Amino acid sequence: MGKPIDKNKKGQVKLKDLVVLTLLNDLDQAREYETHLRLNDIPAIVKTQVGPDGEDTGIAIMVPEDCLDEAHVVIESQDAYDDFYDYALEDEDEIDFDPDYLDEEF
Repeated sequence: MGKPIDKNKKGQVKLKDLVVLTLLNDLDQAREYETHLRLNDIPAIVKTQVGPDGEDTGIAIMVPEDCLDEAHVVIESQDAYDDFYDYALEDEDEIDFDPDYLDEEF
């Protein structure tokens, strides 16, 4: 396991103490994950990965190794939450709502 995070350093961790949580192609999504992780008290950084040829290969979200399992749970729950609302909003466009329906008395 990795070293525990020193609370006196206010979340400062060395890059060598971090592991890759996930690789993304979208910087905005990477920043969103970073923010969500930090809101859940998980130190996280976004780092561009460069291949041997010097080209970008993706954007890594990096967390301390001892926080890796918790970080996976946080990201998976956020993805499930996003998927739920994407599905709900997608269906909303398909609903044919009759405003007179509420005016009828039963």
